[in-house]
Amino acid sequence: MKLLTPSAPSPRPPKLLDQVRNKIRLKHYSLRTEQAYVDWARRYIFFHGKRHPAEMGAAEVEAFLTHLAVEGRVAASTQNQARAALLFLYREVLQQELPWLEGVEAAKESRRIPVVLTHGEVNALLDRLQGVHGLIGRLLYGTGMRLMEAMRLRVKDIEFERREIIIRDGKGFKDRVTMLPAVLIEPLEMHLQAVKRQHEDDLKAGFGSVYLPFALERKYPNAGKEWGWQYVFPATQVSVDPRSGAMRRHHLDEKCIQRAMKQAVRDTGLAKPATPHTLRHSFATHLLQAGYDIRTVQELLGHKDVSTTMIYTHVLNRGGQGVVSPLDRI
Repeated sequence: MKLLTPSAPSPRPPKLLDQVRNKIRLKHYSLRTEQAYVDWARRYIFFHGKRHPAEMGAAEVEAFLTHLAVEGRVAASTQNQARAALLFLYREVLQQELPWLEGVEAAKESRRIPVVLTHGEVNALLDRLQGVHGLIGRLLYGTGMRLMEAMRLRVKDIEFERREIIIRDGKGFKDRVTMLPAVLIEPLEMHLQAVKRQHEDDLKAGFGSVYLPFALERKYPNAGKEWGWQYVFPATQVSVDPRSGAMRRHHLDEKCIQRAMKQAVRDTGLAKPATPHTLRHSFATHLLQAGYDIRTVQELLGHKDVSTTMIYTHVLNRGGQGVVSPLDRI
């Protein structure tokens, strides 16, 4: 009589939220996008009594988004982020190409004029930012970078001789080039000397490897320890990489800059609700005030469409054609 050997149990498929994480990593989305999309998927599931999304459809998605707008009173941008997360869940993870996916209406975002500081206000604010915080604040205002673009800046992407900064994988996964202000060359060089000493100490302690994007870590195993790949603004201590589990020195937490900026606004006595992003708005506005072409400003900011950059012409209170009120001509 032939004995039948029991077959090995088939591995259980990953849980739904793990499937979301895996698909996001496959598409090289940022860690922040991963955290946001997973959180929205979890909230959607709990809102409908832990029902599986495959059992739900357009009515449930619209009910959840309506709840966010009516009960949660979230901003249109927040509601649209939730919508994008759910569309990603259904299309990319559950592989459901249903007619209602594109039919779920997006919330209409308000077109608000950004907060902009005067030259005097910028100067007073930057004077209140000390040390690394002051250097980052001056970099944001002097280059028009977004806060996270500055946090993720690598040593190799600062061109001191050409006075340029290459911004990699900006919004929309686009690279661009912006200027390096001459007044920041010496402070940045001094800052990098201290960062390099810290990096050398990390190497001696058995660390010194930094996160590399995409598959570069597998392709160039030792690149993560090279000086050029290090962050310009590293964290004060090593920590566990949430994706790989490796002990690394990540970049500085942006919340440190946000808190320092908030305190500087208080100390300066500004009535405007200024944030680190306000320095980017001020950069664009002051360039237009100085007479630079709007297309040039668009490229420096990394805007996909010039209509996005046009908002700063309203801040100038002149309109796109530099119209002067007839009252001012009397």
